[in-house]
Amino acid sequence: MRHNLSDGNITIRGGITGQGDNDTGMISAYKGWNFDHDKGNLTLFGQYMTQGGVLQRDRSWANPVQLSDNPVGSGAETFGSGYSNYTHVQSASGLNAAVAPDGKTVSEWGTNNRYDYGRHQSLINQLQDASLSGDFHYEFNRHANLYSNVMYSHRTSSSYMAAEPFDGSVQPSTLPSVLTVPANDPNNPFGQDVDITKRLTELGDRRDENATDTVTAKVGVNGEIAYGWDYDLSYTYGSNMSTDHLENVGSYTNLLNAYGLQQVDPSSATSALVYNPSVCPSFGCSNPFGTMGSQAASYVNYNTNTHSHYQLRDWNLRINNNHVTTMPWKGGGDLGIAVGFEHRGEQLTNTPDELISSGQSLTNTVLPTSGGFDVTEGYAEAKATLLKNVFLAKDLTVDVQGRASGYSTTSDTAKNWKASINWAPTQDIRFRGTIGTSYRQPNVYELYGGQSLSYNLANDPCDAGQVGTYGAASAAVAATCAKQGINTSTFHQSGTGQVPTLGGGNAHLAPEIGRTYTFGTIITPRWIPNLSISGEFWHYSVNHTISALPTQYILDGCYTGTSPSLCNTINRLSNGQINTVTATNQNTGALHESGVDFDFDYRIRVARHDVLSVSNNFQYLLNYTQQLVPGGAFTNYTGALLYAGGPNNANASYGIPRVRDYATFGWTHGAFTATYMVQFIGGMRWNDQSEFLNSTTAGRYKTPMMIEQDLTLAYRWKKWNFESGINNITNKKPPFVASGVDNSAGATYGSFYQGRYFFLQAGLNF
Repeated sequence: MRHNLSDGNITIRGGITGQGDNDTGMISAYKGWNFDHDKGNLTLFGQYMTQGGVLQRDRSWANPVQLSDNPVGSGAETFGSGYSNYTHVQSASGLNAAVAPDGKTVSEWGTNNRYDYGRHQSLINQLQDASLSGDFHYEFNRHANLYSNVMYSHRTSSSYMAAEPFDGSVQPSTLPSVLTVPANDPNNPFGQDVDITKRLTELGDRRDENATDTVTAKVGVNGEIAYGWDYDLSYTYGSNMSTDHLENVGSYTNLLNAYGLQQVDPSSATSALVYNPSVCPSFGCSNPFGTMGSQAASYVNYNTNTHSHYQLRDWNLRINNNHVTTMPWKGGGDLGIAVGFEHRGEQLTNTPDELISSGQSLTNTVLPTSGGFDVTEGYAEAKATLLKNVFLAKDLTVDVQGRASGYSTTSDTAKNWKASINWAPTQDIRFRGTIGTSYRQPNVYELYGGQSLSYNLANDPCDAGQVGTYGAASAAVAATCAKQGINTSTFHQSGTGQVPTLGGGNAHLAPEIGRTYTFGTIITPRWIPNLSISGEFWHYSVNHTISALPTQYILDGCYTGTSPSLCNTINRLSNGQINTVTATNQNTGALHESGVDFDFDYRIRVARHDVLSVSNNFQYLLNYTQQLVPGGAFTNYTGALLYAGGPNNANASYGIPRVRDYATFGWTHGAFTATYMVQFIGGMRWNDQSEFLNSTTAGRYKTPMMIEQDLTLAYRWKKWNFESGINNITNKKPPFVASGVDNSAGATYGSFYQGRYFFLQAGLNF
């Protein structure tokens, strides 16, 4: 960064999609001042941006959401969620019925009772972000330069979700884990105790508003000690405060009162429920099989507020000398040494809403969590230019680094090292290579983040329509279900296609440990000026990887018997239904990944006022294999599209393409510049976390290659800079993926989600 700015700039930008939504705006400005004969400088920067967002119902490819019991394509496709505004009624006798929102009309439960939740949720969130930063330094003399930089930002986001789905409480709540309507309830037409699940649409769609305030401040002093030795001493403080406001969640306690239901034993989540109209509010009892009236909905509804606070404190001292000595032989270069010391502390506090922490909300119970760690580190680096400007050694440099880290969360001292070599036989070609180790302590969010409940795309293996899809393993699945008291010929999963899943932090995580190798070359031929070609092979392996397992992987591993230990993470209710699958952060196993990168950059002047340029980055993935459970088998995910949640991303589809390419073509004519950019993502084959689908077993089994094209035009006039452009020129839509969220994979294809996008920008220098 430059620390001597004395000019200023103000820039305004606006944009909108071709469908008239996700309107964006931005205004930014900076101004710098030198003072006291340029010994000091102060630079201020400010920016404000806003983004309107996109609703899922406004993109035909994203709605309705396709959920299929068999996403490989056989049989009729299924849309929407099994958590419906129709009440799903089940009983121990095998009843599987649907009650219409009127609370009276009863029919057999079927796909026509499913709920089109995609019409009620956001595809791209609404955002507002304001930031202000300042950079200051003052050089007293060559031994003392005082510096500081401070940044503050306030960010708000807003998104919509469909109304609250409900099927009982989640541990450790003591409210009923199954909402059982007793036979003597006057609204119960079935003459027996029945269990109900439903989506409480009368509460309204949920809206999640998040406000985050971030402050980062660094102050330090640097300068020369003596004889070429320099120092840099600094202190950094960071704070991130977040408030999450979730509307229309609802109170479970008030819901029971509204239905006139009371626990026999209020201290037990498995307690029987009895009908007691005396607990109903003053306006009377509501029918649990129908839609509540406005008074009851207002009584039951509730908005929650959850707070979290992250803090960072970091002391850092670095001492270095780039010219300690010269190698004592002909052609020898400089020896540089750097040593340093760092002490860092991180702390996280997560405080859920009181209704959530007490277990009385309609969502999952989350208890307050907090924790942190301190780390003290020492490091050293030596960089030696062994040869320079001699035959076959324009430059030959080696670099060796080491770091020792002591964390308060463990008694062990982590030791890491890295060594690299950089050799240029001539100025036209250079070879480079590195080898090293890595150690990643889990961060405070992975350790102490609060739990959250999501309804992940997954099917219960014990469902009557699902058990037969496991082929040779079907018998093992049925046997495991039977041991748990489930008859797979009559059992039906509530909320078919979605399974309540708990995710969040885990204070018992171990660190990730890895090793990295890279080897490459750079060619810059003198006879072709402005041409650079490079290629690099890279490989890294990580043990004790930190991630959350996909829900379906957990269920399959348990019931097929391939990973029986995963059964401990599945909690079933007394009626056999899955209450929750726990998929919090874990040390899941190991990851091996390797690939090659090729870069091409060329710039040529074709006329006095015309310059052409081309830049291309080509990435080819050679291998991506992951072990999802410690001691388990490695699965090759190279070129896979994990359509029901992938490794490191348990809630959404995740792509691991073999090929990616980024190309930029530019033309400059005087003050005018045109830039054309192309992004290529290779096609992928669908994978269900254990095997690739193919044309003989699946209707849909692969995702095609995708190309995104962008165009930017810029013009300079005096102190003005103008820019306009189109992103996704062809309005390319993302490919279909059976994600259960939005019919695609946002982590891979998110840049296609908004469609064609237009923008204009103007900037003034002063």
